[in-house]
Amino acid sequence: MTEAEDKDLTQRRFYKADQEASFADRHAETVQTEHPAYRLAYRDTDFILRDELRPVRFQLELLKPEMLLEEANIGSTLVMYGSARIPSPEQADAVVAAAGSGDLKAVAERLAAKAKYYDEARKLARIASSCAIVEKGMRQFVVCSGGGPSIMEAANRGAADVGAESLGLNIVLPHEQAPNRYVTPRLSFQFHYFALRKMHFLLRARAVAVFPGGFGTFDEFFELLTLIQTGKMKPIPILLYGREFWERVINFDALAEEGVINPADTKLFRWCETAEEGWGHVKAFYELECD
Repeated sequence: MTEAEDKDLTQRRFYKADQEASFADRHAETVQTEHPAYRLAYRDTDFILRDELRPVRFQLELLKPEMLLEEANIGSTLVMYGSARIPSPEQADAVVAAAGSGDLKAVAERLAAKAKYYDEARKLARIASSCAIVEKGMRQFVVCSGGGPSIMEAANRGAADVGAESLGLNIVLPHEQAPNRYVTPRLSFQFHYFALRKMHFLLRARAVAVFPGGFGTFDEFFELLTLIQTGKMKPIPILLYGREFWERVINFDALAEEGVINPADTKLFRWCETAEEGWGHVKAFYELECD
């Protein structure tokens, strides 16, 4: 700091953490300075990963994406949930061929038949991204997926088709996995905690499209329904794609008939089959002019 800067009332009087860290790197090597106890706490990975520091790690996983999304001027998102197993139309025949025969082939054929939803997810993302809605300097309805393959890939791919950025919220799993190649690198996040990932899915969500999927999709879909049903979250358009699939695996009307939900709860979502139909619901809900 120069002498003039020393007298500037707006200049900070303490060094930044990265500067202090560089000073620490210059210390003399002694038995004491080489011991883990001497490391700066925020540079000590072993310390940060202790069980007692879990609340701190929660805060970090909340803060990091929030700060970077704010810096990227992302005001709201169109979240897209769905299976990690449904093939793209280009891969559908290969999936069936690789299954051989018997029950495995029948399952593969059912997955291949759902490839149309890969196309619809991609198209929906393309439509939303093409609108490029900006309000108060913030970008709206930016596409957000779980960052993985299949329906998630289709979402990010649709945004990339029109040169738009999109988010990918990946989760660390025991088996190897990586973000799909269509996620915008600066908006590609990795989470350790499912809870914090779920928070970021919905904090900025202004519409959610749910495609056929398994346990993960069910988890995210039903949590969203519960948040709106209980009034913890204000209503947003929930676009449920694939009525034939969903009514085969869940009997929504039976839940109402059994009295465990109200009949009105079955109206929290809108059935959809095409991208245009889904975006139409979003436009009507928010009274948007964009096509």
